[in-house]
Amino acid sequence: MALVTFRDETATGKALDEFVLPGLPERISARELVRLRVREEVARYNAAPSHHFRGLVKPSEAEAELNGYRMRTARRLDWERQADAAEAAFARNGFILLIGERQIDDLDVEIDLTADPVVSFIKLVPLVGG
Repeated sequence: MALVTFRDETATGKALDEFVLPGLPERISARELVRLRVREEVARYNAAPSHHFRGLVKPSEAEAELNGYRMRTARRLDWERQADAAEAAFARNGFILLIGERQIDDLDVEIDLTADPVVSFIKLVPLVGG
């Protein structure tokens, strides 16, 4: 079993947030990693729903704000819906996924977590007017 660090970073490599998940399989697809990350962040949010959600993708009916999303009402989120949204965001280049120093461009790639236990997510923001 592997101990994996999930990290959100800026495009320059500055760490914004991170958490560790123990007990993951040694080999896993990039898709499963993304879904595990989203399931964990939604579980943490659902344990104490508030008007602020820090996650990989914006929940429906939320507004983007600095370092997260403002929820109109504090409510429970559906992790599977959020995970589906994360997969769609990856497909349209909404974020970059790095395993160690290697960029992943296909969610079906199998990852060896014993070799690269740090999974980084870099959210990409579309340029305004360009």
